[in-house]
Amino acid sequence: MLVTGDYILSRASEGNYAVGAFNTSNLEITKAIIEAAEEMNSPVIIQTSQGAIKYAGLKNLGSIVRKMAEDASVPVALHLDHGTDFNVIMGCLRDGWSSIMIDGSKHEFEKNVEVTAEITKIAGAMGVSVEAEIGKIGGQEEHIVVDEREASMTDPAEAVEFVKLTNCDSLAIGVGTAHGPYKGEPKLDFDRIETIKGLLKMPLVLHGCSGVPEKDVVKAVSLGINKINIDTDLRQAFAKATREFLDSDANEYDPRKILTPGMNAMKEVVKTKIKMCGSENKA
Repeated sequence: MLVTGDYILSRASEGNYAVGAFNTSNLEITKAIIEAAEEMNSPVIIQTSQGAIKYAGLKNLGSIVRKMAEDASVPVALHLDHGTDFNVIMGCLRDGWSSIMIDGSKHEFEKNVEVTAEITKIAGAMGVSVEAEIGKIGGQEEHIVVDEREASMTDPAEAVEFVKLTNCDSLAIGVGTAHGPYKGEPKLDFDRIETIKGLLKMPLVLHGCSGVPEKDVVKAVSLGINKINIDTDLRQAFAKATREFLDSDANEYDPRKILTPGMNAMKEVVKTKIKMCGSENKA
């Protein structure tokens, strides 16, 4: 069933577990995510970046995910990841996205509050939940590039003021993760997670979790993280399985047969991440 992000994350926050948020850009990825969630009896969040929307088309991608979510036996939220373009955000709201991220983290605090509060007001009137971000997460995520030197940790006091002024439903925080493949092992600020959770007592989001050691993600969840964003791990699994299939049968030309191994590989990644988040049998 299609639900809001807040429907999923408020329950995760109360139950002290996290829910995987997986990026999609086509039918195969969406199918892999939902089938894995159903087999694990887990709620799931399916994310679309602005880049994915540009690639597949807003109406096309929305229709695929919405229909599959509505037919699913577990709660599924359709989420816009890193929304920075007002027109794209409005398009998603009009076309049935049930959750929106407004990413104003590139702005100074006051401007971030202004743009986030505007989207929260509009989306809230439509019954759509809103994720916001304070602090800058390093690395590259589609159209967003943040130099490591510009990445910054979330200030707990600022986070409290930010949520008070914007009324967002969940908050992505900067605690040491980054988008894309890691060059070294990430070092998460667990004390910062625990402090912010204690002050806000609301769903917290950790971006850039592909490549973060499982033990660190599990600890972050135990301290209050409720949404785990995964994208790179799915892409790498798909690419590896597809290459191996084509190497083993260079004469195959049926797209269905070519794409199925990659789809199955992504499905296994999703199942592993669901276990890591602690959301198995939480549907």
